[in-house]
Formats: sequence, C-alpha cells, structure tokens
Amino acid sequence: MPHDDAARPDGLPSDAEDARTTGPSATRLTVVVGITGGIAAYKAVGVVRGLVRLGHDVHVVPTEAALRFVGLPTLEATSRNPVTASVWDEVAEVRHVALGRRADLVVVAPATAATLSRLASGQSDDLLGTTVLATTAPVVVAPAMHTEMWRHPATRANVATLRSRGVVVAGPATGELTGGDSGEGRMLEPDDIVTVALAAARPRRDLAGLDVVVSLGGTREAIDPVRWIGNRSSGHQGLALVRAAAARGARVTAVVAAVEGTVRRDAAAVATVVDVESAGELQRAVEEAARRADVVVMAAAVADHRPAEPSPTKLSKEPGVDEVVLRLVRNPDVLAGVVRARDEGRAPAGQVVVGFAAETARDRDHLLELGRAKAARKGADLLALNVVGVDAGFGDVENAVVAVAADGRVVGEAAGSKADVAEALWDLVAARRDGDAAR
Repeated sequence: MPHDDAARPDGLPSDAEDARTTGPSATRLTVVVGITGGIAAYKAVGVVRGLVRLGHDVHVVPTEAALRFVGLPTLEATSRNPVTASVWDEVAEVRHVALGRRADLVVVAPATAATLSRLASGQSDDLLGTTVLATTAPVVVAPAMHTEMWRHPATRANVATLRSRGVVVAGPATGELTGGDSGEGRMLEPDDIVTVALAAARPRRDLAGLDVVVSLGGTREAIDPVRWIGNRSSGHQGLALVRAAAARGARVTAVVAAVEGTVRRDAAAVATVVDVESAGELQRAVEEAARRADVVVMAAAVADHRPAEPSPTKLSKEPGVDEVVLRLVRNPDVLAGVVRARDEGRAPAGQVVVGFAAETARDRDHLLELGRAKAARKGADLLALNVVGVDAGFGDVENAVVAVAADGRVVGEAAGSKADVAEALWDLVAARRDGDAAR
C-alpha cells in the first residue's frame, strides 16, 4: 500500500503501516546492517529502511569511513536504534559479542573490496569485523566497487573464501558506476538486497531432495563461423531461478546458453552447469537431464528458426551485391518435447514442467490471449508470460509475469526483482507438487 513520506520527518511509515506491511504472522528478526566506506553507502539507507518497514529490529554498524558518506543521525532515524561505530562504546556489554549473538541476520552493504578482504582474513579491529566474527547468524554481503577491482584475482579469491564459509554474496550488478563509468560492480538495489537477505535468514527447504533442471540464456544459430542469429536474453531470470531452487534444497542442473561470464559463474556456484550454444544442443542437453528430473523450467530464450545451410567459411561482401537472402528452417519445440516425453513415461511420474513465453503484447489482455494459445499448444503445467522489448524484460532489470496453467487459467502473478519472480514461481511449483501428492 502506498504511503505519504511527508507524514513523518524521517520519511518512514507509521507503526500502523508497519503492521499492515508485515502482517500478523511475520517473524521479527534482529538484523545487523554493516555499512562500509564506499560511495554506495547512501543506498544502504534504503536497505535499513526496507527491513524496518517489514517490522524487523535493525541495528546499524557503520565503519568510520562509512560515516563520511552517511551521517549518524540519518542512520539512527532510519533504523530507530542507537548507532555507534566504535568498539569503545558500551564496553561493559561487550557490544560486538552481544550484537553478534543477538543477530538473526547480518547484512554488509556496501561490501567494498577492502571489506571483503578483511572479512575473508578474519580481521576484527573495528566493531563490524568483531560483530561478524562473533555471530553464528547467516551473513549476506553486497559487493560494490569498480569493475577492475571486482575482477581482480585477490577479490575473486576473497569472495570464494567467503562463499566456502557459507556467506551469501548478493550481486554485484552491471550498470552505472561512480565517475561516469559503467560495468560490473554496481551494488544491487536495496529491495533486491532485502529479498536475498531475508531468504538467507529464513531458508525454505520445500524443494529438498528434488532434481531440478533450469535452462537459461539465449541460443545462437550459426550463419557462418563468426556470425549467428541470437536474441537479447541475458540469463538473469534463469540465474535467479537456479539460485532460488538451490537455496530451497534442490539439486540443480543449469543448461546454460549464451550469457555473460558472471551469470555462468554464479550459476556454477550452486548448480551443475551444462554449456550449450544452439537450440539443437540445448534440446539434447535438456532432454538428457529431464529423464531424471522432478521439475524442468525452460527459462532460456530458444530460437524458433535457424539458417538452413550455415556457411563453413565466413561470408564476405561481394562487389555489387547489396542483398543477401538467408533461408531459415524451424527449430524443434524443446518445451513441447519435454512435455511429450513426460506424458509418454520417459520421465519421472509427477514431473512438473514450466515454460516461459516472452511476448511483445499491447496490454495484459493481449498477453493472456497470446499466452493461452501457446499454453494450449505446448501443454506445460505452468507457463510464465511476460512482456519484453528493447527496454523491458531482458537484462538485470525488474520483471513481471503472469502464470497460466495448461488450460489457460491464471494461477499466479509476480512482479519485482527477478529474485522475487523466481521465488513466486517456485512457490507455484511447490504448490503444484503438493497438490499432486495429495491426490
């Protein structure tokens, strides 16, 4: 429900609105938010605010450098708790141990390159470092730095060390950086960090023991050895599905078509990766993995057509020739093939098949019209419909889907970050499996 930020001088919702947002069944968590000295520190205020709005007890632990970017009064007003950066305050309580023990969740946002190094090596000469060492709660870090720093072997090694200890690494995203630069290293948006953090604090295990296959990315169909027909799919929605399934206990096989290297790397951190390029390769990989899968999610953007006769050598411009005719033939329908194999008994009984349909629809009614026709043709248990375009759907951006069943019924909707959409879709899958088991 929208609210009027002008209603309070600190811009926070009223206690009554907190109750509406959180709901009577929500569990109140004690959350430590560590803020370190990067330019993205101003966005950490949004993380604190988001957690407070959901009814959690938030304690901010800034570094001294962080306070040069965000003032202490802002952090106290936003968190509604006293804030200190010093190990010398409240010495009798042994504050760092007390905070670490009380915490249900620790979030460090932004996590600079220096912070990742300090956490990986266990340095503890400030309140944040000692608090992290003293906690047994889930720890989530949201890296933020320039691309070169993120890609440096030292940073990579520190991140790998933290992941090996169970630390959840949220991001970074690719986008605008400070100083006019752009690239990988941008801190995730506050709402996305809150989503990842709460998922880490309250892990659901409703997919435990299941074998799950997720395809992601966009296929490439060769024209010649150096050119191909492709699409705009980035693989980010598929990656979100992979991460969410793994977090909920599934054994995940990710069939990865063309994606940027960071997407593949992040998928490989939690899943078995099978690399493919063309629709034919993807079909073979998915069909092989689906033979033992409990759930198959086709999130990849698979080319509908391919060149009939790819050239074995690079096609060059010929003098006086201004037009080239490229003959295309239809690719196999991978999703329909998976459904058919399941129905013919060549997959585990009760296998749930989920497809995606990206459409350039005019409005919701048009989207449903297109989606229902596709659902009838393909027969998947769930078909996630979303509107795409040059500036919509593709990439590390928010998404919105409408899920329909094979008979065209709308069974769910989700909007927000791709992590939000992934969780909502897995909720539908889990409900479908529970329903089948009850019958």
